[in-house]
Amino acid sequence: MNTSLPLSRRGFLQQTGMGMGGLTLATMLGDAFAIESPLTPRQPHFPAKAKHVIHIFAAGGPSQVDTWDPKPELTRNEGKVIPGHDGVAFASPFTFRKTGASGIEVSEIFPRLGEHIDEMAIIRSMWTDIPDHGIASRFMHTGSLQLPKPSLGSWVLYGLGNANQNMPGFISLGGQPEWRQASFLPGIYQGANVNYSPTMKLEDVLLNIRSQFTPLDQQQKQINLANQLNAIHSERLHKDGQLEARIESFEMAFRMQTEATDAFDISKESAETRALYSNTKAAEPGVRGNSKPDVLGMKLLVARRLVERGVRFVQVVHGSWDHHNDLAANLRQRAAELDAPAAGLLADLKQRGLLDETLVVWGGEMGRTVVRDRNGTGGTTGGRDHNGHAMCSWMAGGGVKPGTVHGATDEFGARATTDRVHIHDWHATILALLGFDHERLTYRYNGRDFRLTDNFGNVVKAIIA
Repeated sequence: MNTSLPLSRRGFLQQTGMGMGGLTLATMLGDAFAIESPLTPRQPHFPAKAKHVIHIFAAGGPSQVDTWDPKPELTRNEGKVIPGHDGVAFASPFTFRKTGASGIEVSEIFPRLGEHIDEMAIIRSMWTDIPDHGIASRFMHTGSLQLPKPSLGSWVLYGLGNANQNMPGFISLGGQPEWRQASFLPGIYQGANVNYSPTMKLEDVLLNIRSQFTPLDQQQKQINLANQLNAIHSERLHKDGQLEARIESFEMAFRMQTEATDAFDISKESAETRALYSNTKAAEPGVRGNSKPDVLGMKLLVARRLVERGVRFVQVVHGSWDHHNDLAANLRQRAAELDAPAAGLLADLKQRGLLDETLVVWGGEMGRTVVRDRNGTGGTTGGRDHNGHAMCSWMAGGGVKPGTVHGATDEFGARATTDRVHIHDWHATILALLGFDHERLTYRYNGRDFRLTDNFGNVVKAIIA
């Protein structure tokens, strides 16, 4: 079953032949003849548990056995050759302890996140096809190993529409262009990238969003003229896809001039709220190189401000989880940058009544080996190589069953063995929480119906409340 796009401006003109006079009449008659934007909010296939997604992407491939999948057997075999593995066992340098009412074991590197473990669902049995950074990252974001296909955020926006017509519905704070691409979906569903930093001046965050030369009323007249010319162009050539996306982007840019800038102005938050997202307190002996203590935290604060304003999908990229060397120090540092801000995000969403409708997900593109990486370039504590057979992710809010652990790996944590969750399954589950049957959220392109999960994917019902 194909999810239909609403009738576009160009389509309306082509099908009715009313021209600009008809547009004027529609305005006079009101909503009865209003032309629907492709970003108009739409209902999913069934009642949704989540309305928004905040995806914290841990680029680089975090080690599952050092974060969310404790393996005592690996510790007992430290330095020994493990049958079936090329190398010697590398025990986690971190301890785990049971936390919360659920008693889920949490690594010592996540003390603040551990306080929210009863709100989280930990998936310990994820796996991917190819443990290469570029390919695995593309797969995580688009469900495709090779061909350019629409990103997860673009599918979400395509399916749900935009809850706020004055803001982009899909915003990424960093990351590669293909992670936010719309591909063959209409361009209006492309993710809008904002290179935000808390050290930047507000006017530099969204460049050229305000004209220094033309007041708002004159800009509106320019847009109206462009609409008239584009309507004539469309009626004669009957080609409207790219033109429609361009018009929508111009119109949204006009509407964004006040609301979008306000969304990135964290100075309007109280000192207590900003402190909630700060990882400065997380710094401790053994955490080295913590030179940018609040960058991730302030990005997550912006993510909350964005979903609060109706943005459907926000991605925050937190990289450098590729630890081939000095894992004990480097992973602790990376976790310290994440721990307090992510915990602050969950706490802030909850106290504002937004956690129930906002799905927060964390994870990387792959996992790590359980043996010491012999190809590393040095270091004193060793590291881990790439591993696609086992990886971890967690979800919170947005209809997730709280305080749960799903799936398991083998005794060493090297391979997902029980209730395995493929990337296609992960995508299908996110779409299900948003109210979509992943097999029915499709788009016809080049004569066939495409979907995010290709021809695969099973919803992980065990983690849905």
